[in-house]
Amino acid sequence: MCLILFSYKTHPEYKLVIAANRDEFYDRPTIPASFWDDHENVLAGRDLEAGGTWMGINRSGGLCMLTNYRDMKNIKAGAPSRGKLVSDFLIAQPGPDSYLQPIDLLYAKYNGYNLVLGTVDDLWYYSNIQRKIYMLGSGIYGLSNSFLDTPWPKLVKGKRKLEQILEEAHFDPEDLFKALYDDDLARDEELPDTGIGLDKERMLSSMFIKSQDYGTRCSTILLVDNNNRALFMERTFDTKTFEYQTKSYELNLGRK
Repeated sequence: MCLILFSYKTHPEYKLVIAANRDEFYDRPTIPASFWDDHENVLAGRDLEAGGTWMGINRSGGLCMLTNYRDMKNIKAGAPSRGKLVSDFLIAQPGPDSYLQPIDLLYAKYNGYNLVLGTVDDLWYYSNIQRKIYMLGSGIYGLSNSFLDTPWPKLVKGKRKLEQILEEAHFDPEDLFKALYDDDLARDEELPDTGIGLDKERMLSSMFIKSQDYGTRCSTILLVDNNNRALFMERTFDTKTFEYQTKSYELNLGRK
């Protein structure tokens, strides 16, 4: 993912609300979210180039999400796929801290990334750039291609949109999809400098990215209520027309 907005234990009906956009090169082969044939417990999309994923959940309530940390001046050629960090956790679902401790020892192998993982009742955050492992408290959070809650324009706007939606005790998931489909660019003076030049910083500044060869491939909504009933929705976009298809899955987490 390249934009993750989430509310954790702040809403009267939903203990967890996630709205996220996945940005990727249009020609990178991908399977939309479904339960995996080789790991039937896992619900996630799949990157066919490296075999991992960017966001998913399993039937036990395990959850993992990843964004890349954008620092083009320090890219490691031949580094392992960061998406495998997500799929490995969803398949095995060890304790969050016990999973992150050995990963931290391998921090230098990977290009920069952020992970949010755990269960719907126990979320943790880690970045291999900051190298801090910590448990998240209740709150509304945002994550893009810097550290958690770094106030990039798209993140500030996205969190504000999410807060407004969550003011309602009952809301339509479509409200979250509409919030994510925001392709307005930030002003140049608000842009970060991540080493890619002004034109690309501008192009990547919107919540929903559109360009010739790179942009938002899908939007994902996850709602988990206080009885551990989960609604997982993924909207995949045609990269030329931006027409979309939406799939929905309902789960009772922790039940076979």
